[in-house]
Amino acid sequence: MRSSALRIESGALLAGLVLACALLAAAPGPSEIDAGGSSAQFSVSHIWVERVTGTVPILRGGVSLEPGSVIPQGATAVLDATRITTGEPDRDRALESPDFFDAAKFPQWTFASTRIVPKRPDSFEMDGDLTIHGVTQPEQLDVTVIGDPVHPEYRAKAQIDRHAFGMLRTRLDPTIGNTVEITLDIVLK
Repeated sequence: MRSSALRIESGALLAGLVLACALLAAAPGPSEIDAGGSSAQFSVSHIWVERVTGTVPILRGGVSLEPGSVIPQGATAVLDATRITTGEPDRDRALESPDFFDAAKFPQWTFASTRIVPKRPDSFEMDGDLTIHGVTQPEQLDVTVIGDPVHPEYRAKAQIDRHAFGMLRTRLDPTIGNTVEITLDIVLK
């Protein structure tokens, strides 16, 4: 029972991670994110262990920047749904199964920005389309620019509804929070 509940929450969390990856930092001109130096994490409440956290690898991503600006004009990201890590191999396998993310059928999650609204010189909101498990939903990331304009890094945070992406509801559903918190730390190449 514990494994199944943790799998569900981890799955929803990972969806949020894909969103977060859309931050894909900003340095003048088109930039790629450094997949090895960047990370996507998720966290969801769970009745048995309080919070379950995990990561999903960022495969690639890019941003379009206006010269001299750290606020991107657009961003994309691709995450690897076949390599979810929560620290419990049985839960990881369950999340990759057809009961949750069906990673064999949907091995990648994608995010593409649709609107970016600067809030301050060092922060912006990024709206975009997140696709997980074959379901696309609009999501929003709150992004903070860290570092300097020459070597900016980004921290994005979002909250997503884990049920919005077509995951099955199970009898353990009431033990898992609906809201998945996503944090992305993005470094550019």
